[in-house]
Amino acid sequence: MVRNNDITLSDVKRILRGYWWVALITTTICAGAGIALAQLLPKRYTSETVILVEQPTVPTEYVKPIITEDLNRRLASMQEQILSRTRLQPIIEKFSLYPKDQDGVYTDEVIARLRAAVKITPMEPMAGTDNRQLPGFEVAVESRSPELAQEVCSEIMSMFLEQNTQEREQQASRTTSFLTKQLDEAKTKLDEQDARLAQFKRQYLGSLPEEEQTNLSLLTGLNSQLEANTQALSRAHQDLAFNESLLSQQETNWRAAQTGQNPETADLQLNALRDQLANLLSHYTPKHPDVVKVQNQIAELEKRRAAEPQPESTEETLPQRPAPTSPQVQQLRAKVRQDQIMIADFTKHQTLIEAQIHALQDRVQASPVVEQQLKELTRSYQSALDFYNELLKKRQNSAMAADLEHQQESEQFRVLDPPSLPDKASFPNKPLFAGGGLAAGLGLSLGLLYLIAFSDTSLHTERDVEKCLKLPVMVSIPTLEMDEASNSYKGPGRLVA
Repeated sequence: MVRNNDITLSDVKRILRGYWWVALITTTICAGAGIALAQLLPKRYTSETVILVEQPTVPTEYVKPIITEDLNRRLASMQEQILSRTRLQPIIEKFSLYPKDQDGVYTDEVIARLRAAVKITPMEPMAGTDNRQLPGFEVAVESRSPELAQEVCSEIMSMFLEQNTQEREQQASRTTSFLTKQLDEAKTKLDEQDARLAQFKRQYLGSLPEEEQTNLSLLTGLNSQLEANTQALSRAHQDLAFNESLLSQQETNWRAAQTGQNPETADLQLNALRDQLANLLSHYTPKHPDVVKVQNQIAELEKRRAAEPQPESTEETLPQRPAPTSPQVQQLRAKVRQDQIMIADFTKHQTLIEAQIHALQDRVQASPVVEQQLKELTRSYQSALDFYNELLKKRQNSAMAADLEHQQESEQFRVLDPPSLPDKASFPNKPLFAGGGLAAGLGLSLGLLYLIAFSDTSLHTERDVEKCLKLPVMVSIPTLEMDEASNSYKGPGRLVA
């Protein structure tokens, strides 16, 4: 008797001894029902194929791949595209899948049934390796016949291979086109920066930072030239003044000679030259060119004076014809004109040198400002050049990667195992159904035995009596069993005759 769902081990043993046949019959019937159900259900066959992911033949150090997306994400995206309505509906129409349901079941439901029949399973990387990249994946298709399952699996496999090749080529082409467009724009900007830099250098030619030292050297040379030209101009002014003085004296003497007077012209010239020599010696050394020149003139005048005959006095002075200008006057006039020309040349040259010095000084003063502006233009140009070179390298790498995609030398899907032709049904699984029926029978038998134990109201132990009568047991009669060998009863612990 079971009270308050309290079943002891002795109760279990008693129920199993009395009703073991219930468990046997229930388990047998359920197992048989599972096997029968496996025989009666429509069979489904599964075709499987394995697709591996081959790495590029050219190392990635030489040609960087364009597609860097994780293969798991890319495979999930490809799976969504391939198992979409637009891709599955042609397969249903091509192989006439679900012919009985196409008239009564909506197309979405048919496509959902085919989508459920296709299983994509990624392969796990080998344990213990550092490479965690997806090595491949499996495609399994379930259908009502082995041939149909194999054909649909082949179609799905071809769609994956075609989708992968098409996506990679399209992405490589789009990447190359995008980089080409960006490269053209970068080339235009680079040309603009180059033109601005060239225009700036033409505009500030001579004031550029690299020309500053040259300008300083030129400025030093021009200052030396200016000093030399100033000294030469000063000497030319002195020569002009001296020659003009001599010319004035010579013209005075010549005019006096023409009017009948005979002053001592040579003495006057000699005195003037000696006065000029004394003046020059007060400023220069005896070896100075001007001093030497005046000394030579004095020596020549003294020599000419000594060679001239002494004029004879006549009592009667005859009227004389005007004589031409003396050679000394003409020579002095030529020297004066030459001195004037030299002074004009030296003055013009000095003005030119001063203008050049002023221009160089302006360049040197403007050099820091020009250098700052040039740095800004150079930085802009260098940035545009670096960006252009970077885009050029990327475009070249993209073009090589696109060539690899066209030649199918990049990452590709390769069929390791072609779609199989199943020789036995994958559904229903007879061992699985039999095991399920056996488990169901065991569960059902346990439920029935529990009901039998729960509905049993007989008393078997002192505990049952105490729980039922709620009184203590005073005397108990043990169970007596007949011993067939001795023809007597035996009880627990003693033999009763």
